[in-house]
Amino acid sequence: MPLKKLDVLVVDDSAFMRLLISDILSEDEGLNVVGTASDGKEAIAKVAEHKPDVVVLDMKMDKYDGLYAVKKLMKENPLPILILSALGNTDLEPIFDALKYGAVDYMTKPNRGNSKMRQMNIELINKVKSVARAQPKTAKKYPKTARSYNHSFKGSSRYDIIAIGASTGGPSAIEEVISDLPANLNVPVIVCQHMPANFIAPFVARLNALSPLNIVIGTESMVPVPGTVIVCPGDSNLILVKDRDTKKIKISFTSKKYPEYNNPSINALMHSVATHYGSRSMGVILTGMGKDGVEGLRAIREKGGYTIAQDKRSSVIYGMPKVATESKAAAKSLDIKEIGGFIVNRLED
Repeated sequence: MPLKKLDVLVVDDSAFMRLLISDILSEDEGLNVVGTASDGKEAIAKVAEHKPDVVVLDMKMDKYDGLYAVKKLMKENPLPILILSALGNTDLEPIFDALKYGAVDYMTKPNRGNSKMRQMNIELINKVKSVARAQPKTAKKYPKTARSYNHSFKGSSRYDIIAIGASTGGPSAIEEVISDLPANLNVPVIVCQHMPANFIAPFVARLNALSPLNIVIGTESMVPVPGTVIVCPGDSNLILVKDRDTKKIKISFTSKKYPEYNNPSINALMHSVATHYGSRSMGVILTGMGKDGVEGLRAIREKGGYTIAQDKRSSVIYGMPKVATESKAAAKSLDIKEIGGFIVNRLED
């Protein structure tokens, strides 16, 4: 018996782009374009009419834009949404807002030439299929200014570093965890989020607006220090190494290719954390498809470090955390809203 096709609604203010995207998706026998819409308001009506499995949504549309549609749909009729927008080339803030309000994933529409859109056909089809597996969720609303509080640490920390890895659904999950960490955090944090390279700097700026911690992009020879959150660049695999002269642990990059996910690889980060910090390390795997980070997380646990995975209920995509939990690489499974506080309490000596 053939598998049921995924019904897709395409929303874009360009008639030509609606046709092009529909043609690309219709080439796959597993997808069925049930309708199109020209703005956010029409999208809401078409969702009610066709009840699609996935919405492919542009962001910049006249009057009723993509963010309007995401907010209304996730409140009234939640379903998986893929953002497909040229805003990814210029202004990423609305895309992060859309993810915060419940959109699952994003793709950047090419600036020049419709032929480039056609060249992205396989990537687009695969994205739609992966987004369809998501559990749609409306993320927590955050204040525009950093939330600041101090934790009354009673002594030295039980751990010396925290490594966090995430993929699909990760930006909002990471925001949740980082915003729950205190201003006087006594260990460094390194974050590896599967994300295009040009998204990293705006993502770091966004995190800085939510947290009193110093959040930076990792660079060669940077030394992780308490109170700093280092985010891996999106075009390389960040690892930790020991300096021959100072014996301090510092950031470097490896040319090794990682089959689970490359640039940035969560496994690359976590294996190096396990090597240099051992039982003094903590690893966290958040929402995402696939299994990147699971072997690295297992290495941390085998060295005596503590490991956490996001639970199924709060994960947008219960892929990486599921494998981590079922394979016993993770010692604890937690709701995303509990992870930040749990980390802080776990640091107590």
